[in-house]
Amino acid sequence: MSPAQPQWSALAHRLRALRETQWPEAGITQAQLAKALGGTKSLSISLISSWENTDKPVTPPTKRLDTYATLFATRRSLDGGTLRVLPVGQLTDEERARREELLDELLGLRDGRENVAPPAPVTDTWTFEQGQNITIVCARLPAKYRRHLSYADPESADFVSLYTYADPDALIELFGHIRSRNPDNNVKFCTSEELEADDYTSHLVLLGGVDWNSVTRDVFERLELPVDQVGREDDAEHGGFRVQQDGGARLFEPQLDGQGHLLEDVAHFYRGKSPFNQKRTVTVCNGMYGRGTFGAVRALTDARFRDRNSEYVQDRFGDVESFSIISRVPVVGGQGLTPDWTLEENRLHEWPEAAA
Repeated sequence: MSPAQPQWSALAHRLRALRETQWPEAGITQAQLAKALGGTKSLSISLISSWENTDKPVTPPTKRLDTYATLFATRRSLDGGTLRVLPVGQLTDEERARREELLDELLGLRDGRENVAPPAPVTDTWTFEQGQNITIVCARLPAKYRRHLSYADPESADFVSLYTYADPDALIELFGHIRSRNPDNNVKFCTSEELEADDYTSHLVLLGGVDWNSVTRDVFERLELPVDQVGREDDAEHGGFRVQQDGGARLFEPQLDGQGHLLEDVAHFYRGKSPFNQKRTVTVCNGMYGRGTFGAVRALTDARFRDRNSEYVQDRFGDVESFSIISRVPVVGGQGLTPDWTLEENRLHEWPEAAA
């Protein structure tokens, strides 16, 4: 049998990469892909395997590449836990543009057109170099909030250590995401009181602000940022993030109604070189309330928003070593919503400032 034509081998490699690396945390199998692409009648697994075989590839027909492009144009293809191809009419404008771009790439590989290359990958904020340690640091929930929780009492038979953590929803979301992105790295979490000396020189991810998280406070004292957090000395105070702007100071505060219900929190996301190890990073996800901290995390983990927000960060800040975004986190029905950084009205402050 004659050797595979180069462009068909390249196409086979690209089809396999779509399945394995487009959404690596999903772990899409050939069987799942065969069922999704076949619609009402599943394709055979061996057929999918032949399309991905770089040594002896079988070239898919154009209509199958069209279906590939539709499937991988949107992360919503995985909604509900079952891989499926959405009708093209249900795609957003952004998803349709991605579909056309991907289809043109696949057809170009199939036909052997020159200068056809996949788009440059979006830099993933939460992927680190293999083998590097990552430490997520939370505050310990203050004693006055733990006092009546039997699960937070070490003397109780029902003791669960996670009940002593502030921002557990943000922690669970972020720990799972970082672990999926970095399977060969050591990823740990602890409270600021449990941090060991060697942890300071790993990649640090700090959840929560200066009120309760002493490591966030220590890090910000060592950084030269035009942003500082005005703490809440008691539950009646709102605090906020104060920025130095145009020779003055401006305070971005959360919004509450007359009954003390949170209507909108503010979230601060910061990434830069660690002051404890210049070859590692420090990342801060912080809000004035828990829903702000959770929103800062979800901006780059939520499957519906993380790609566009990552693209925005890459386009806006490029290769700068440090950057900061303060954004709104709307609260609807008691739930904090993921901030869309591509909407100007959601971004309250950015640093470094955009070039004129």
